[in-house]
Amino acid sequence: MRALPLAAALLLAAPVSAEVYTTGELGVVIERAAGSVLIVSHTRRAALARIEGLGDLSHASVTFSPDQRFAYVFGRDGGLTKIDLTTQTIANRVIQGGNAIGGAISDDGRLVAVSNYEPGGVKVFDADTLELVADIPMESKTVGLADVPGSRFIVSTWDSGQAWLLDHSADPANPEITVFENVGANPYDALVTGDGRTYIVGLFGEKGLTAIDLWADDPQPVRFLPDYGKDEPDLPVYKMPHLQGWTLAGDSFALPAVGLHQLLWVDAATLTESGRTDLHGQPVFALARPDQREIWVNFAPPDNDTVQVIDTMTHEVIQTLTPGPGVLHMEFTPRGREVWLSVRDENRIEIRDTRTYEVIGEVEAQAPSGIFFTDRAYRLGL
Repeated sequence: MRALPLAAALLLAAPVSAEVYTTGELGVVIERAAGSVLIVSHTRRAALARIEGLGDLSHASVTFSPDQRFAYVFGRDGGLTKIDLTTQTIANRVIQGGNAIGGAISDDGRLVAVSNYEPGGVKVFDADTLELVADIPMESKTVGLADVPGSRFIVSTWDSGQAWLLDHSADPANPEITVFENVGANPYDALVTGDGRTYIVGLFGEKGLTAIDLWADDPQPVRFLPDYGKDEPDLPVYKMPHLQGWTLAGDSFALPAVGLHQLLWVDAATLTESGRTDLHGQPVFALARPDQREIWVNFAPPDNDTVQVIDTMTHEVIQTLTPGPGVLHMEFTPRGREVWLSVRDENRIEIRDTRTYEVIGEVEAQAPSGIFFTDRAYRLGL
């Protein structure tokens, strides 16, 4: 028998003392009141580590590097924090603005962009070092920042009602800029569809929404649903719907209505309304299970102890669940077998089986809000 090389023999003989975690099983939970995040494993249904010192996380969002190793946390106070999920440490942190609202990472993983209320505009950073690459003033608060294929980002301006397409492919420090005028009054959030084709903008200053077909030779803003809610009394809006919680299910968009207790169904090809579903309260997130067979919806106060499940074929509510007070966010495991629900006011994450709807696990967390799993690294518009 041929002898093994010494190094290989020693490796085989060495005991395995440290537990191994793979990046595909990991995620991040925002602990908004504490300014910390939990690193969690969805396969083990457990918290692995707490990272502290991340500042104001009251409106935090997270995106991931293409290899799933690094999480970029965008804080409301302008903090941009890079977390190494493998070492469970802060790899880098900068304060890039005074009031930030979200961010995105380019499809090649080289650039991280942040949208700002103060000082406004968008700042773009080297994803490795967090050094500033480009500062793009827009004389407006910016919202709805998303990545677009080709080292590009798109963002909307609250004050001027525009959308800006930033192309960093040729020169990251000096992007080619396309400005779309007349997007609508006071865009408050936006999303890019999973194929990277359509940018959809929600409007706060007027009824309706706007879509931009980024595959078109000459993309133009197109208004749709201009009359939704026109004949209903306006209700107080306790929490704005999150457009990155809107979803495409089959051939329809499922959109949470602003100021209404309804889910709107819109034909994705024609952008015309195809139906409505009456809901328990004002919807915030409307998320499709990864197989798109169901839509899960949570609600603004005072109805935020409830989650409803809607059948995408019939548009009917098939389950009404009450996880507990303050259900702020939901995240499906990559294939959708489980859903994690942040129950802020009970300091816990509740885990449910999406077929039986039964509770199958729980993770303690300090006032949890956003939940983000690393499979987002492979999805556009996040």
